Amino acid sequence: MNRNQVEQRREAPLNTPTELLSNAVTDLAAALNGLLADTFALYLKTKNFHWHVSGPHFRDYHLMLDDQSGQLLQIVDAIAERVRKIGGTTLRSIGDIARRQRIADNDADFVTPSDMLAELREDNLAFIASLKRAHELCDDHGDIATASLLEGWIDEAEGRVWFLFEATRGADR
Repeated sequence: MNRNQVEQRREAPLNTPTELLSNAVTDLAAALNGLLADTFALYLKTKNFHWHVSGPHFRDYHLMLDDQSGQLLQIVDAIAERVRKIGGTTLRSIGDIARRQRIADNDADFVTPSDMLAELREDNLAFIASLKRAHELCDDHGDIATASLLEGWIDEAEGRVWFLFEATRGADR
């Protein structure tokens, strides 16, 4: 292979064959990349709280947050691979994540356990809303496969909200 051929391959777009129209690929890839950034942000926040939780319910909260962060980590690759399957490109860096994430970071030195769980509950509710908006976009563009994946992730996120809600009921009493 000569130098010119090497350069052409380097510059060649990553055009995965798809039946989706180009505007659908653009719209869906953008929505999924936003979800991917939020998933990374929510994963890291959940892990942060897992590492820093304290108090009389330490063990229960520590284990619950570890389970929840594991759920989030499992969908990271699935989202990114779905973006590639439909012909889009995905996140490339921590900076890219930071520019796209809608889930706010929490860099506080100390957060009470009840505030941790309440914040994660609200973040998961916001994540569900984003998943549902992406699902509507899938419906608009006829992307059944992505919609199906989103439905499973919505169910998982609703489960996280339920656990976080129940863990905080009466926590301050």
